[in-house]
Amino acid sequence: MADVQLRFNLAAQALTRLLEENSLGMPIIVEGKKDIKALRELGFTGTIEQLNRGWDLDRFCTYLFETYGTRSSEGGAVLELLMDWDRTGTTLQKKLFVKLQSLDVKISQEARKVLSRALKPETRYVESLNSIGLEEFIQ
Repeated sequence: MADVQLRFNLAAQALTRLLEENSLGMPIIVEGKKDIKALRELGFTGTIEQLNRGWDLDRFCTYLFETYGTRSSEGGAVLELLMDWDRTGTTLQKKLFVKLQSLDVKISQEARKVLSRALKPETRYVESLNSIGLEEFIQ
């Protein structure tokens, strides 16, 4: 039980940081509508962009580049990639990272790294973050 609580605390800390960054203007990139719904239910109010909108990856990456640029005003990451941490999500994460990096877009993957380690085996999907009891841990 203590192990689960520790892992959930780590996940909640990552989500709290991401929630703050998102509220300050950092967009989060997710796979689909259910991912957006789950993040909204956890209190995310900033921009969340959906990958699955009928565009190919090149068009989507160009849209992100043209919309958000390459760096934040402080020179940091301009986007957070938060694909699922299943096989498909991992493949999409890698492809997006490479394509955006080739456009010199600075991106963060920190939240996904922490969540994927902390929440296995409970979930591998962003869309279920609002249903595994993390709310009580998020500050």
